[in-house]
Amino acid sequence: MNKKLRVQLAAWYLAFFSVLFVLLGLVLYGVLSASLERRLDEALVTQANTAAALLGEEWGEMHGDAQAAASGVIAEMAPRSSTVAILLGDAMLASSMPPGADLRPAAAKVLAAGDSLWRWDDWGKYGARGSVRAISIGQRRFVVMAIEPLDSIALELRVVRDTLWLVIPLLLAAAGIGGYWLARRGLAPLDSMAAQSQKITGDSLHTRLHIGDAAEELTTLAASFNELLSRLDQSFESMRRFVQDASHELRTPLAVIQAEADVALSRDRSAAEYQESLAAIQEESRRLSRLVDDLLNLASADAGHVRLRVEELYLNDLVSECCRSVKPMAAARGVELQYLSSPDVNVRGDEELLRRMVLNLLDNAIRYTPSGGSVSAGVEIAGSEVIIRVADTGIGIAPDVSPHVFERFYRADKARSRQEGGFGLGLSIVKWIAESHHGAVELATQPGCGSTFTVHLQKG
Repeated sequence: MNKKLRVQLAAWYLAFFSVLFVLLGLVLYGVLSASLERRLDEALVTQANTAAALLGEEWGEMHGDAQAAASGVIAEMAPRSSTVAILLGDAMLASSMPPGADLRPAAAKVLAAGDSLWRWDDWGKYGARGSVRAISIGQRRFVVMAIEPLDSIALELRVVRDTLWLVIPLLLAAAGIGGYWLARRGLAPLDSMAAQSQKITGDSLHTRLHIGDAAEELTTLAASFNELLSRLDQSFESMRRFVQDASHELRTPLAVIQAEADVALSRDRSAAEYQESLAAIQEESRRLSRLVDDLLNLASADAGHVRLRVEELYLNDLVSECCRSVKPMAAARGVELQYLSSPDVNVRGDEELLRRMVLNLLDNAIRYTPSGGSVSAGVEIAGSEVIIRVADTGIGIAPDVSPHVFERFYRADKARSRQEGGFGLGLSIVKWIAESHHGAVELATQPGCGSTFTVHLQKG
């Protein structure tokens, strides 16, 4: 895959420079061709003007002899140009042209068009450029022509073309090799990352990628991959701890059920003894069923399979009903439960899940509040938020423990929690329900002074 990417990058690099070099060659060729023709035209105009000026001088010296004056101009201009011709009307007076060449039609056509420069394609292999100037001396009208073959320009352009045909392929070959080398060098850190990542397994997620002093983009990619590894490491660790804790929690009730069954079946017993064993098995089965239900709910939440049945409801009535439901439990433990009444507070949410969230908070507060303590619950409105607050005067939570209370199966006092029938999943479910309603839950606690759980929800 990386080799293919190198080839693709090198191919794009080569294609880019191919277009660039070809365009550069065409531009240079065009500029050079135009420059050579412009210089030739300037030289021809100068020669035509010079020949016209000399014709005037020769005319005076020859006392009006047109033929002699034209021949004198040709003799004097011969070393300066390839061809000079002087016409009087339609008659050719003098010319340095090859024998048989007739420029009179071309001169007439150029003068009729009002031009001073023209191209003659019938001259030689590559044609010629010419400059024409009409002058009047006395009562006579002369036409002076300066002509230069394009052979020299064609030769120079041919040298340039041959050079471009030779140089451009060499440059493209160098560009292709250089592009591949640059692509290989630039992607070398990716090879290192791939080699390192292939060595990472589920047991070595703590490993991080190192690419040294690479480009900023690759450094960012490596940092993102390392962050992903950190999240995976945390997730795997949570899963391992979750499996261990779940196995431990499941083992206890199953061991009790098996032990009770073994004792009951070891010998014949009275009806009362069988009833006692069945009651113990029933209690552990109910406890096991609650644990399995909680695990299934959390698993469904993690997989995103839980769909909220959102409806309008009055949150103050829901909290009040939850307080009435757990009041017997609080009374049995000698804990005073108080509901702080509030005006009607309307929210949108899943009534069943919100009820379970409040019940879990109340159950947790009552379980960890000693006899003689108190628990209070109430609903408040703070701007666009609705706040559910459950406070107790219980044992509180140590500062080093409080960040973990919402983790699954986490219990500060494992022995006491197990005796109380808890699994360490209640607050995890509270957090999930709050977040599924786009809210959050916070904990404020002080050891020996109690705890306060605050749930923030959006108003309906």
